Amino acid sequence: MDWFPRGVVLDPSIPEPALSYLTQARETLHAPVAATMCAASAVDSFLKAKGLTDGKLYERIRKARENGTITPEMATWATQVRLDANEPRHADERKPLPTPEEARRTVQFAEALAEFFFVVPSRVSRGVADSKQAATGQA
Repeated sequence: MDWFPRGVVLDPSIPEPALSYLTQARETLHAPVAATMCAASAVDSFLKAKGLTDGKLYERIRKARENGTITPEMATWATQVRLDANEPRHADERKPLPTPEEARRTVQFAEALAEFFFVVPSRVSRGVADSKQAATGQA
């Protein structure tokens, strides 16, 4: 049975708990604070899955930039995501709550990082394996 509109299913190559955080970020876009905090938790989980577990999130982002895990631009965006999630979590009265548009951009970054870290490498590995099978005549 088909459902319209079709829901987006995230790639299973994204490890847990990052996949759950990213799923919840997408599902809570109607609640920008929740979506922003879940997206930031997804980014944190992505870095941990890449072996960057020491220190606070800011330090892990810096280390990921320094060791080439992410580009300088991705590090800048990841830092902004971290800051956007910190403000409502600390109930900073001087900062406005995230808007729906800001939450959408934050979730988009988390999705892009998941693609970069997990989905594309998984597709490449499958493609290489499929090419080797085709070259040897195995189906």
